Amino acid sequence: MVKKSVPELKEAAGDPKHAVRATRSAGRKMRSLLLDAASPLFRERGLSGASITDIAAAADAFPSQITYYFRTKEALFVECACRDLLYLARATEQAAQKARTPAEYTYALAETVTASDSIAFFAEALTLTRRRQDLAPLVERTIERLHSEGTRAYAGQVARHGWRSLRAPDESSRRFWAVAIGIILEGYAMGRSPEALCTEMLRVLGEQAKSTNDTARLRLVDERDASGNSNEEG
Repeated sequence: MVKKSVPELKEAAGDPKHAVRATRSAGRKMRSLLLDAASPLFRERGLSGASITDIAAAADAFPSQITYYFRTKEALFVECACRDLLYLARATEQAAQKARTPAEYTYALAETVTASDSIAFFAEALTLTRRRQDLAPLVERTIERLHSEGTRAYAGQVARHGWRSLRAPDESSRRFWAVAIGIILEGYAMGRSPEALCTEMLRVLGEQAKSTNDTARLRLVDERDASGNSNEEG
């Protein structure tokens, strides 16, 4: 009688580890599909207007799968908003990578952020978590990641171009997103266009850093002033 090898025996019996990996992979895929389907519905109809049945139908899933993966529609709403905000942050960072000057960098950030409704969507999630503290940890983790990645991206640009930042990178990142959230929410309430929001953001943010050329010019002016003063004193 020919004995089967260990791999053959596992294949015949079914590898438990493989089954677990496959289940987890399928679970992640389904969660992603549900988030993809829910996000546009929530944006268009709001929390109350988008039903679990509609979301499940859009994802080609069952309503029970939503409650299985997210427990409640409110939890799904908050996770959609958090994910969309982080997607926006990544898109903003990518849009600003080609900037050659601090002014171009700030403009690219402001233009990308104000062209999206992701911040307004996230603000609705913030309001929801005020009444549902069980959902607050996800929001907290999202904000922490938003600031940490923003700090990393800004510090990288400053180091790459040799700019002189007027503030610490973490302060600049937190200030940018605080200004963005405030101006966009105010602008949405007043019916302002994305262009108007971008202009207002740039005005409030002001100068974020100075480029190498700006620093060199300032140094040259200072040296001339010092030289002129010396001559006058002599």
